[in-house]
Amino acid sequence: MSRKNNTTAAVQEIIQDLPLTDLLAERYLAYALSTITSRSLPDARDGLKPVHRRLLYAMSQLSLRPTTPPKKSAKIVGEVMGNYHPHGDSSIYDALVRLAQDFAARYPLIDGQGNFGNIDGDNPAAMRYTESRLTVAAELLLQGIDENAVDFRSTYDDTGREPVVLPAAFPNLLANGASGIAVGMATSIPPHNVAEICSALLYLIKSPKAAISDILNFMPGPDFPTGGILVEDREMIEQVYTTGRGSLRLRAKWEIEKISGGGYQIVVTEIPWLVQKGKLEEKIDQLLQEKKLPLLDDIRDESAEDIRLVLIPKSRNIDADILMAQLFRMTELEARISVNLNALDKGRVPRVMNLKELLQAFLDHRHEVLVRRSEWRLNKIKDRLEILGGLLIAYLNLDEVIRIIRTEDEPKPVLIKKFKLSETQAEAILNMRLRNLRKLEEMEIRGEDKALKEEQAALLDLLSSDKKRWAAIADQIKAMQKHFGADTPLGRRRTEITAAPAEINLEDAIPVEREPITVVCSDKGWVRAFSKHDTAPDSVKYKEGDKEKFFFPAWSSDKILVFATSGKFYAIGADVLPSARGHGEALKLLVDVGAGHDITNLFAYDPAGKLLVASDSGHGFIVPQSEILAQTKSGKQILNPPAGAEAKICTAVPANADHVAVLGANKKLLVFPMDQLPEMAKGKGVLLQKSKDGGIIGARAFNLKEGLTYGDSKPKTLSAAELKEFMGERAQAGRIAPRGFRL
Repeated sequence: MSRKNNTTAAVQEIIQDLPLTDLLAERYLAYALSTITSRSLPDARDGLKPVHRRLLYAMSQLSLRPTTPPKKSAKIVGEVMGNYHPHGDSSIYDALVRLAQDFAARYPLIDGQGNFGNIDGDNPAAMRYTESRLTVAAELLLQGIDENAVDFRSTYDDTGREPVVLPAAFPNLLANGASGIAVGMATSIPPHNVAEICSALLYLIKSPKAAISDILNFMPGPDFPTGGILVEDREMIEQVYTTGRGSLRLRAKWEIEKISGGGYQIVVTEIPWLVQKGKLEEKIDQLLQEKKLPLLDDIRDESAEDIRLVLIPKSRNIDADILMAQLFRMTELEARISVNLNALDKGRVPRVMNLKELLQAFLDHRHEVLVRRSEWRLNKIKDRLEILGGLLIAYLNLDEVIRIIRTEDEPKPVLIKKFKLSETQAEAILNMRLRNLRKLEEMEIRGEDKALKEEQAALLDLLSSDKKRWAAIADQIKAMQKHFGADTPLGRRRTEITAAPAEINLEDAIPVEREPITVVCSDKGWVRAFSKHDTAPDSVKYKEGDKEKFFFPAWSSDKILVFATSGKFYAIGADVLPSARGHGEALKLLVDVGAGHDITNLFAYDPAGKLLVASDSGHGFIVPQSEILAQTKSGKQILNPPAGAEAKICTAVPANADHVAVLGANKKLLVFPMDQLPEMAKGKGVLLQKSKDGGIIGARAFNLKEGLTYGDSKPKTLSAAELKEFMGERAQAGRIAPRGFRL
């Protein structure tokens, strides 16, 4: 009984009474930091995440060089999981497969033998069937790993050591790119051409103060494994690489083939990076079945080792450019490549870097590796010269050395005293074999001694001169550039870069049959179109936890406009909306709303109509709908919300409207003449209602004589007489609104 009481008392002594919020914050922060630094973001120096680094290091320990036979992937995965990365075999094998896929990695780091998947989206074979070894690029990443080039740390179970970063003689971060999602941040770095990277590095060594615009003369943009055509202007590419953020448009490469009878067919030979060919075909087939591609008759896949997708137009009179423009808009034949140059600077601090900073991080790391390897080599030379010095003394006094060894019980201290040797030298003499006493061996030792002293002098000279160190790094880069040159199959540029093409107005080029539809969008952003106008709201089914947000009639020939919290308007052809089968498609896949922004309104375009737009800060204006029609997926900026504010209000202005009602977050209502609100094409707007805090939550244009109607289930109308007490001038505060009033 006393033992139980003692145990209870001991437990109570270590129990701490702490607020739950503090504990959650502390543990979540630890989890977030672990995810950022140890899982999701690559190191700016070697461009690797921990799992990839451990994979390559484990394979080097297994001696899986490019010239040695490969070994089973299961053995490699087991080695990595058991010694370095205890996170499950499937995640490790997935990482290994990714490094071996030549359609995913621009310069594969693993040479895979067997089925490692394909561009159609088929899965790789199980790890017990495939074999792997390192490639030349991976060998460059590991070059000098055993020469104190980098720091090592204990493995997860303290039974071994692993490198903190690889020596990285290969610019892997920019060459192969990286992608990952951490807690509160992400990274998306596209792949580039190594020969061009080397040219940019050499230029940066020569001109450390070079501008990014100068670097782009050597490194014009990404180079994707699957090729394609990058359709962006030089200014946009420079902006992306300067800020470290943005997106780039990548299109499939296609050509026209003449066929008998005077017709033609379109052959797609390259598709955008990370687009699965199988899913691309399924999407085009689905659009054909839904009759949303009126210019296309059929699609055939004639691919073998190379991609060959054949598109058959409905008629030989159809313009191929117009057909492809429609496919680019509606399918993944055109893809948006997100760019977020977020990496761990010096392995510790995550930050978004620009192109020059990424290149400089690689150069600084190579400089540190060169110094460390040189110092390591100097120490090895010093130790060897000490031994050689002792052996040369032994050769000069060979008879005396033999006599001491034969006659003395403890020859070592006698040798040290007699010839003033060190412990190491004496030990080397005593361990020398009789066969090494020949004259030829003495000459070889003298030659080795001379060569090592020359190497020692050269290394000391290198370490004493910053200029010579950078010259040595430049020589290494030139050698790598030669190996991955533009004249090699692996090194030649695959992605063509062209200026952004002129937009084609598909509405004028492709007439759409006018049919009634009902557009439905859920609260979570899933949009679809029902045929006809008589769809009952109660008959529409949504995903679990989702509900109706937008529901309105339209025509298949209409433009559907989207207003986002960024203040941008986006346009979607009603004919491209997914059918009512299933739950539809995510609206954010149809328009590039951007991270951190949401949909505020969805409605059919009226070219003669006008809109009242405003931000939650209370700034707004009237804009004609003819000014807001966007021609691109990236939208058109109309309202510019002030810093910290979002676009919240977008309502139609009736043709007979003469007043504007504004409701503040403080529940105050202000009514003022509409002629006090300017009509603009774009801008920040003017202040609608004065408010100390909270801004506005609603605004509407209406006709004063007809009154102001509010409420959904049981609408109420405030007459002109009832609105009199709320009348004022624009930018006034207003008065408390009636109970239950909302706009």
